[in-house]
Amino acid sequence: MILILRGGIDDSDLEIVFERLTALGVTWHVARGAERVVLTLTGDDELLRTAQLEALPGVDRLVATQKPYKLASLDYRSERTTIRIGKRTIGDRKIVVMAGPCSVESRAQCFTIGDSVAKSGAGVFRGGAFKPRTSPYSFQGLGREGLEILAEVRERTGLSIITEVMDTRDVELVARYADIIQIGARNVQNFSLLNEVGKTSVPVFIKRGMMTTITELLMSAEYVMANGNENVMLCERGIRGFDTALRNTLDLSAVPLLQSLTHLPVIVDPSHGVGDWRYVVPMARAAVAAGADGLMIEVHHSPETAFSDGVQSLLPSRFDDGMRQIRKIARAIGRSV
Repeated sequence: MILILRGGIDDSDLEIVFERLTALGVTWHVARGAERVVLTLTGDDELLRTAQLEALPGVDRLVATQKPYKLASLDYRSERTTIRIGKRTIGDRKIVVMAGPCSVESRAQCFTIGDSVAKSGAGVFRGGAFKPRTSPYSFQGLGREGLEILAEVRERTGLSIITEVMDTRDVELVARYADIIQIGARNVQNFSLLNEVGKTSVPVFIKRGMMTTITELLMSAEYVMANGNENVMLCERGIRGFDTALRNTLDLSAVPLLQSLTHLPVIVDPSHGVGDWRYVVPMARAAVAAGADGLMIEVHHSPETAFSDGVQSLLPSRFDDGMRQIRKIARAIGRSV
């Protein structure tokens, strides 16, 4: 059960609620958001239904849910969550495209790509300042210098910035620069990291892991939301299957499935989903047709010299052509890009 309290509840009314729950033998977890306080309750559900908790001062409503994820569930919020990022909104009729290189390599590289994707209609610039790599000898990112370059791209182009955080020690630093904090596929169940980004006010973008179930992805969102940050979006980026023809299997069925379970925006990353630039635009088209609220696409002006993921990066000209194709699909289903 979920007990939703009014955002302005004062301490005395909150204490009355706690005393009543204690008397009922109920335990609870408190999640404090900007607009409301939510208690997830553990106890006798039938007793809770008849306890007239909604009559207590400061209580909004009692919600029944059997799902392990509470705050991310449609039982908690029936209306779709929309997240304001600068001048753009994620989760409404307009599909937001996030584009840029896998890694921040230099100021000139990011300026060149940023100018290009902005002109083509992207709304968010993606780029990794901290790079999780399979090999410890591969390029690991520019760190703080990379974050500073991303901030300059935002100032230059007007694009919002999304970048990944890998370590709890870097959350505060990344939050100072990023408009959206990305949790990568390898950290989707790094619960210490999820707890830390949940304590920030910066929107959080969670990528599905290579072997992560839908429920596990939603539980990762729950960690962030339980710490007070309800501005969460989910990303399908391919799961590991038996077929080795492509890098991953892009599970587009996850888009409508997630939208039937959660109010959170759903984004698709076709670049990591297929790992080959030749198939990125077709899968981006399919993602839009499936109902995705946004796309994340890797773009590089010189893929053959990219420090990472060049093989799946679109040239700016191909990204521009892909945007024209995506707009046609969006219009066909009553949306825009």
